[in-house]
Amino acid sequence: MDGGALAQFLPLILIFAIMYFLLIRPQQKKVKQHQAMVEALRRGDQVITQGGIIGKVVKVKDDNEIEVELADNVKVRVVKSTIATVVSKTEPAA
Repeated sequence: MDGGALAQFLPLILIFAIMYFLLIRPQQKKVKQHQAMVEALRRGDQVITQGGIIGKVVKVKDDNEIEVELADNVKVRVVKSTIATVVSKTEPAA
């Protein structure tokens, strides 16, 4: 009787394991990489937002937002988590 119950649940367990390794784990890794990228943002970095706006980081604020300069004298406040990619990083000050 125990062997029959295990045989019924084995495909379900295998499907969950496959889903974990193909979907859940890579997504968690991607989220961690994005958080690390956002935490490493600093003044002078050129970034692209999720809306497709390209700008240069002018100021990094503590309360989860940054100030991005889009053109001369055109600055917008952006939530850090909406930064999609960092195009170019500035070198750390020595």
